[in-house]
Amino acid sequence: MLIAIAEHFSTAPILTVTDSWFGNNGLWKPVYKAIGSQFNILSRLRCNNVLYDRPEKRKPKQRGRNKKYGQRLGAATDMAKKVQQKARSYTVNLYGKQREVRAYSRVVMLKTLKRPVQVVWVFRRTQWIALFTTDLSLSVTQIIEYYGARWKIESGFKELKQDIGSQKSQCRNAQAVTNHLNFCMMATTLTWIYADRLKTDPERRHKVKGRASFAFSDIRRIIAEAALDPDFERVCPKYSSSPVNSVVAVLLRMVA
Repeated sequence: MLIAIAEHFSTAPILTVTDSWFGNNGLWKPVYKAIGSQFNILSRLRCNNVLYDRPEKRKPKQRGRNKKYGQRLGAATDMAKKVQQKARSYTVNLYGKQREVRAYSRVVMLKTLKRPVQVVWVFRRTQWIALFTTDLSLSVTQIIEYYGARWKIESGFKELKQDIGSQKSQCRNAQAVTNHLNFCMMATTLTWIYADRLKTDPERRHKVKGRASFAFSDIRRIIAEAALDPDFERVCPKYSSSPVNSVVAVLLRMVA
């Protein structure tokens, strides 16, 4: 799918943000082979991934072939313990708020991708996560914000499956299932377009402590109320089938 999309954006760089399940050579190798250097990946590093230092520069008249990897640094968990004291504070935009996070960045070699990657350890109060990207030009702030934005996609899946009902399809034909999913995606898109054009934010029906933003269900409720309003029929009149059968009418005219 990424290769097909890239054909329409031949000159634009493509950064794919994934969870740890897809952050490996199974995704990287075929896509990078087809797209080339314009393709990069940003993913979460598994805690047992072993990291290596970048190889030292080759000395003049040094015998043997070039080394691909430098000194073994240890697993991501071991590195987190070593670099935690070196972490510095960053201001990032996460989940709609400006937040202060402590992070440490380093370029290392990753054998699963066989190339250098930039790893960012993000430390929270009691936990930590490690993110990595093949795009070495990205800043620490960009890496954290891009990965944090991935959660909106997960929320979109929930809206699509549970609120709109894409997982409740009764179809058995492959094309019918695809059509059902496409209609659900269209309904979700139209719902958010409607929300974007509202003059004021809708009030959250189910209050959650610490959350002031509205939910997808709040927009659906507003649309349902608008559809039940009598004035709605002026914009979208009710469908009514004609009582006259066109075929029968033609036959009666021929008889007459």
